[in-house]
Amino acid sequence: MLALHGWGRTHRDLLECLTGSDAIALDLPGFGASPALSAAGGAAAYADAVEPVLDECASQVVVLGHSFGGRVALELAARRPDAVASLVLCGVPLLRRTDRPAPRPALRFRLARGLHRRGLLADGTMDRMRQRYGSADYRAASGIMRDVLVTVVNETYESRLSRIAQPVELVWGRQDEPVPVEIAQRAAGMLADARLTVLDGVGHLVPTEAPAALAAAVRRQLGHLP
Repeated sequence: MLALHGWGRTHRDLLECLTGSDAIALDLPGFGASPALSAAGGAAAYADAVEPVLDECASQVVVLGHSFGGRVALELAARRPDAVASLVLCGVPLLRRTDRPAPRPALRFRLARGLHRRGLLADGTMDRMRQRYGSADYRAASGIMRDVLVTVVNETYESRLSRIAQPVELVWGRQDEPVPVEIAQRAAGMLADARLTVLDGVGHLVPTEAPAALAAAVRRQLGHLP
């Protein structure tokens, strides 16, 4: 079992879900005890960093991914079907939302960004605008991690979903606001072998809000390993 946490979180989120399993829970680069990547990149760059762990495992693994970690898990499964037997994903922004349009940045921010690109606005002023108008995750990130965040929030994974032949368990909170259930439903329709479990009264942080339900999905998939 390989477990990958969400953005701004650490491996500790997942420990209760893995009790009794032969598991490795990592701090992804830039979080917890792990240093950031040397250069900004998206899910593929993070998969590059994690992939050597698969080669250290004696057999195929189930990969559990929450939110950002699920993006990385999907990339690993697409490129290493020999090593990844199945996936358990929760709260992963695999597709763009269709229930509402993506919010546009404030007009002042868009004007500042245009001026900055033309060299007409100082870097320091632009950084203050980012701090004022950026998301909470954006404001909390800096340096390479801010560049990573910009990259990953603009990624979608339709092509990856269509390549996944392994079984995939999708475990979703019905009250997940950042990544609503409709994303899981659409993703399930693009996967060859998908099972969706929707948890009432649970939001985005499935590993800490409903660890027992997530652990049950993990056990189901571990039970299929040779």
